[in-house]
Amino acid sequence: MALSLYVDTARWRAHQKSVIQQFPGLVPVCKGNGYGFGHERLADEAARFGADMLAVGTTYEAASIKDWFGGDLLVLTPFRRGEEPVPLPDRVVRSVSSVDGVHALVGARVVIECMSSMKRHGIHEEDLGQLHSAIEDVRLEGFALHLPLDRTDGTDAVEEVIGWMDRLRAARLPLHTMFVSHLRAEEQARLQQQFPQTRFRARIGTRLWLGDHEATEYRGAVLDVTRVAKGDRFGYRQQKAASDGWLVVVAGGTSHGVGLEAPKAMHGVMPRAKGVARAGLATVNRNLSPFVWAGKQRWFAEPPHMQVSILFVPSDAQEPKVGDELVAHLRHTTTQYDRLVDR
Repeated sequence: MALSLYVDTARWRAHQKSVIQQFPGLVPVCKGNGYGFGHERLADEAARFGADMLAVGTTYEAASIKDWFGGDLLVLTPFRRGEEPVPLPDRVVRSVSSVDGVHALVGARVVIECMSSMKRHGIHEEDLGQLHSAIEDVRLEGFALHLPLDRTDGTDAVEEVIGWMDRLRAARLPLHTMFVSHLRAEEQARLQQQFPQTRFRARIGTRLWLGDHEATEYRGAVLDVTRVAKGDRFGYRQQKAASDGWLVVVAGGTSHGVGLEAPKAMHGVMPRAKGVARAGLATVNRNLSPFVWAGKQRWFAEPPHMQVSILFVPSDAQEPKVGDELVAHLRHTTTQYDRLVDR
């Protein structure tokens, strides 16, 4: 019995098709844990819908995925001098975020990242004059801009891209291709209309693979059910049951990513209040699990184990049975399933 990822394959692929239609020249992104699906599955999907390039996070991912995807591979992490060399085929394109990096990659295929309002990495305007001689020794595939998701200051994403296009054009640098991230379809269309000689290619991962939340579902299988009475001791720490009910052992533990949570940016009073409430409950060992039974998320009876979680289901709910599956609200990018089931 397992933690399973169920995929409504027809619906999932219909969503992929709609995104691809909105973003001509789209470059699918497959990094990390493959957005919960795994590298091999996403490489197969990208090949199936005819992608000529697949973006990956690191050179190590490129070394793995090269055996599953026959097109070009774009490594998103910028090259740095002194990094561990990883044997890669010529179809791998390296991102570069400095003039020094360009000089170090003689003969390589490169995409040059420009510093955006993300302020993460990229060349600056004052670097552009030095790029003329540097790019003579590489095969320039284009420039790139990684843009923020939110613009709380009211700035315009299109205007930010236009600003960089104007700087690159003024520096007489080639503008045949611009890779962009986190633009809306209508924003990319505006840019394509304004710069018809440049090919804009959106690098998209989350929106492509996870944009239709109803197309996928995690479920954990019930492995054991034990009735307990109020006051009974249980588990590693021999805590007392707060009331009558059942201890439910369900597939899915820390090795799967259950109980792990990435920090979230909170906006507004209500989300902050909920965050404070959750933190307060955690101090008295009350932690809500991602598993749902009888229409409610159930509490962990104790912290999740490596491969299973133990939940407490009170006696006023229906008793779970071994073999039942509990829906689990898990974050795809931090979850590792035991099996994937196409439906």
